[in-house]
Amino acid sequence: MLDLGVLGERVQELRADRGLTLQELAERSSVSVSMLSSVERAAKAPTITVLSRIADGLGVPLAKLVAEPAQDRVIVRRAAEQDVSDHPGGWRRTILSPVVPGVNVELLRTELPPGCDAGSFPAYAPGSHEYVVVQEGTLVLTVDEQRLTLRAGDSAYFAADVVHGFANPGAEPCSYYLTALIMRPRR
Repeated sequence: MLDLGVLGERVQELRADRGLTLQELAERSSVSVSMLSSVERAAKAPTITVLSRIADGLGVPLAKLVAEPAQDRVIVRRAAEQDVSDHPGGWRRTILSPVVPGVNVELLRTELPPGCDAGSFPAYAPGSHEYVVVQEGTLVLTVDEQRLTLRAGDSAYFAADVVHGFANPGAEPCSYYLTALIMRPRR
């Protein structure tokens, strides 16, 4: 069943997005200002003909006005649901981002104890990208044969279609965030 409040908000939002007054939308849609106002305030249930005219006046398909908003537009991943993996050498990786089907983006937090080398990671498929920002400590990022030293607050981008590695040569713990757009599969 169509929620008149949601419909009214949607019409008002679409009208505002287009910078239209009620009068301008009335002229474009052949629906009276009074009826438009009633629809936006959820005071009246419009007929399908009126809804079709409003959609035409806004330049959107009728379905955009009446369809229920997608439930998967916001996905929350609670801390207790995050995937945490502990690795040899004492380092820990946590996948912070929710899993979204068809979206190959991940946000991770990695903690490396002092003197820890997390090792090398194989190249991802061409078109893969990674962004790194160091929260604390020192991180040596190796991209192909290039070694970069990053400290707290530093960030870097690299094309992840080459072998890459992460190490903490320092005497203090290192933590960093990594955002990865990964094209599947690994080479």
